[in-house]
Amino acid sequence: MSKNKNKVQELKEKVLKAQQENDIAALYVLEQQAHDIFDEETIQGFYANILDLALERLTETLEAHRAMNMNEVQDFATLRALYEYAIEHYSAGKIQDAAALFEVLSGLSNNEKFSNALKLHWIAAQEKISFDDFLDRIADIEATQRAGTFYISEFKPEAQKLLDTLKDKGAKT
Repeated sequence: MSKNKNKVQELKEKVLKAQQENDIAALYVLEQQAHDIFDEETIQGFYANILDLALERLTETLEAHRAMNMNEVQDFATLRALYEYAIEHYSAGKIQDAAALFEVLSGLSNNEKFSNALKLHWIAAQEKISFDDFLDRIADIEATQRAGTFYISEFKPEAQKLLDTLKDKGAKT
């Protein structure tokens, strides 16, 4: 067996073990290796598995009436996967679906910064602001990169104007 086939097989075994253990965090640890070794179709399956596990954890969390703890590795990885799923919808123009996901996510975590950031995402989507406009006018990508968060956590002054506009309309934020 060639060295490359060995690497592919070893990685597939690690991925399978992480899936069997419902270990989303371990899958994220393997993410770069997956990109380096797997073909595009396998990578899509890899992310689909992460999403399936995250949706399963979401259901369990909602049924248990608990908030996810950003300091708990599996909760953190779950929130990341669900956020990436919501952003995927938003960037694909599925604004209503993204808004619904952002709304759920904003109430899912015990982390106030995450919750407030997701409320802004939700409001922007509710106001039918396109993803590109959200990135250009609302999000502060450079500050977010400096903050080192997996989600857009820093915003331009326009974000406060959006919140003020909604408060003027009598909306709940």
